[in-house]
Amino acid sequence: MPQLKSVVLALALALLSAAGAQAQIRSEPPLVERDGELVLEALQQRFALPLPDWLDEAQRQSGEVRAQIEAVYLEDETQALLEIFPKGESQALWTTLYGARITRQTNVALADYRLGVMSAYARNCKPEVTGFFQFGVDEGDSLAPLGFVCGAYLDTLSGYRGLGEVMIVSFRKSEKGIGIIYQEWRGKSFDPAQPATWPVATATVEARAGQLHEGARLSALD
Repeated sequence: MPQLKSVVLALALALLSAAGAQAQIRSEPPLVERDGELVLEALQQRFALPLPDWLDEAQRQSGEVRAQIEAVYLEDETQALLEIFPKGESQALWTTLYGARITRQTNVALADYRLGVMSAYARNCKPEVTGFFQFGVDEGDSLAPLGFVCGAYLDTLSGYRGLGEVMIVSFRKSEKGIGIIYQEWRGKSFDPAQPATWPVATATVEARAGQLHEGARLSALD
């Protein structure tokens, strides 16, 4: 098992890097709004995603959600990455990031893949203010959403000193790969043991975790 976990970790670290070994192509996201959700189709898979939670009801019902968000898309032969931001924010400057990643990985148990993702995120944060928590219990390959708090990034991360984040992530698997859907909130460094200092209200975190768990669906395309 330790050897398997090290392999999974190495895989996750590669997948979570915006600059992988293979050339990634930035392009217009293959993203459409359909029946009150966003749908991403890539790598022979379809990922149905709940709408961004920062939009108000009028924006959600407008049928023009795509025009009201910023979106960045990267793809290579093995993975596709979609990042969504509130209008006016960007990859360089954001307070809220909503993302989805699809991979072609099929030979790793979803729980082991989650372990690699956890380790990949934790390595960017100061250990003394890093923590994970789970929303509920796992039921086979139906994994409960995972929460992550990083009270302060490592000082060695250029441009991130003095900042921290809260993240929630949910995992899916299809016959052709794995998908993760996640949301992050970033702000000034904080004390994870004091939720009042977090960059997002705990009620918002809990509500969004439920939305991602219930609303995200990954399926294989013919």
